[in-house]
Amino acid sequence: MSFRLLDENDEIDPLLSVVNLVDVFLVLVAGLMMVIAANPLNPFADEDLLIVKNLGHTSMEMILKQGDEVKRFAATGSQGEGDGVRAGVAYRLQDGSIVYVPEASETQAVSLRP
Repeated sequence: MSFRLLDENDEIDPLLSVVNLVDVFLVLVAGLMMVIAANPLNPFADEDLLIVKNLGHTSMEMILKQGDEVKRFAATGSQGEGDGVRAGVAYRLQDGSIVYVPEASETQAVSLRP
């Protein structure tokens, strides 16, 4: 018993080659999707993620992803309000770094010099 796809008298259907091309393209697309999903540079692959859109503008928006939960925070254009006490002072040094100094009590003195 011999296995033959086409006999010599069978006509070749041109649609068979089109079907084969579609199969090849489906395999290529599936492979590309797997490569993109497994890309370590994909920011959405991380468990926790924070994205800031339009930084510094009135339309600024923050998107926070923690696990499977996604939250969106939009700027309202107004400043925050609330009650509180001064917690400390931040200083920008000549090298550009910022140092936070907690608020000193009345008995403590704070010096920025080492």
